[in-house]
Amino acid sequence: MNRLQLLTRAIIAKPLSVNTLVAVRYPPSFGRLLTINGIRSYSSGHEDESFEAFTERYVKLFEGVDDLFELQRNLNNCFAYDLVPAPSVIEAALKAARRVNDFPTAVRIFEGLKEKVENKNQYNQYLEELKPVRDELGVLTKEELGLEWK
Repeated sequence: MNRLQLLTRAIIAKPLSVNTLVAVRYPPSFGRLLTINGIRSYSSGHEDESFEAFTERYVKLFEGVDDLFELQRNLNNCFAYDLVPAPSVIEAALKAARRVNDFPTAVRIFEGLKEKVENKNQYNQYLEELKPVRDELGVLTKEELGLEWK
């Protein structure tokens, strides 16, 4: 029997009370078994995603949304990136909000968009481009609903 097995048997064979402390000296090689020296598992080995790939991926994700949780999770992930989503992504998100019958989330999509753009002019350009979809789905912005604080 090797030394480690003897130590283990000695500890198991003699039950200890709750208040008893035991100092066990492990063999020098035992510590090396528990640690992995110099290996790091960072996920930096993947390529950067292009804006077109990002847009295509999120349009597909929003087209496949079946419930409110999935819609809100995809919106959180989409708006977490350091870019403003393309109008096609916003359109797919609005249609997904309509599909799960959640008007407040549709209004909040525009609130998130307003926070992501650099200035009011860009926000107005998004509103103008998405006007046909907004009219089709009956989605109003927070300002149009009269909920904006002055």
